[in-house]
Amino acid sequence: QVQLVESGGGLVQAGGSLRLSCAASGSIFSINAMGWYRQAPGKQRESVADITSDGSTNYADSVKGRFTISRDNAKKTVYLQMNSLKPEDTAVYYCKIKSAWSLRDYWGQGTQVTVSS
Repeated sequence: QVQLVESGGGLVQAGGSLRLSCAASGSIFSINAMGWYRQAPGKQRESVADITSDGSTNYADSVKGRFTISRDNAKKTVYLQMNSLKPEDTAVYYCKIKSAWSLRDYWGQGTQVTVSS
């Protein structure tokens, strides 16, 4: 069984910063890609950023230059540093990891990020 525990969400004013963390534990020994998604009320879940096992990153156009994804393989943790936050960044943020062995995806429980104007 694999568990993902997210932390770091909260309420912040526009222009502020937050850092999200997602730590994996349980029966997962090697992780392929890791990523962050978000879902705003009434909208579909969308990809925010992802990072491969060799460190290559990809970002949604809406967050380029403001968000940075990183990972610590030893800790099985992925991070999302969010700067210059905007009200439109308000959403529930979810992490996702892909097992390098089974290629199965695992999702975190979600953490709320609210940006006030």
